[in-house]
Amino acid sequence: MSYSRFEAMKLLGARLSDELVILSLGGAVDEWYNAAPHMRHASLFQQQLGCVTPEAFGLAVGLPHRRIVSLDTDGGLLFNLGILATLGNEQPRNLFVVVWDNEQYQSIGGPATHTARGRVDLAAIARGAGVTHAYAAGTLEEFDAHCAAGLAASEPYLVVAKTDGILEPGIRRKHSDGREDKYLFVRHVEATEGITIMGPSEHN
Repeated sequence: MSYSRFEAMKLLGARLSDELVILSLGGAVDEWYNAAPHMRHASLFQQQLGCVTPEAFGLAVGLPHRRIVSLDTDGGLLFNLGILATLGNEQPRNLFVVVWDNEQYQSIGGPATHTARGRVDLAAIARGAGVTHAYAAGTLEEFDAHCAAGLAASEPYLVVAKTDGILEPGIRRKHSDGREDKYLFVRHVEATEGITIMGPSEHN
């Protein structure tokens, strides 16, 4: 059983306000910015597979008072399963990880990932690595319930969302490049945290 990633994103987005979000590349970027437009400046997409949850973990350590959300993918997490052991050992109290598992590398045409054969269970791998609260959500109702629990948890929480491979039709593409997206995100963090991360350009 699977469900729409876009519909799941809308449910998650409705629960977010002050969180910071790191998300994966590909179609999920435009879907997320349409599903949760109020989180646009608070969200940053990571262009390398295997780096989404590690980057979110770094933010969680650097901003321990703030909830961080990782929107990873099955393909991305499979590139760096070691991050699960890091989460298991370090136990960040403010990190909620969502894994969009559509059983394919969608951005390069849809070749199957290891989860497609039904043997590889990413939630079970996470539990084996020490992430006690790691679950698979087979329905939108289950996913929404895990979002509520994960955003309120005081230890790392991971939910694998078993989504279909259909990109939401008719959504708007973002009109910004990766460099602009980075600055939007960093300036948002600076403004909401009252800190300076990057000063003005020397060429100003």
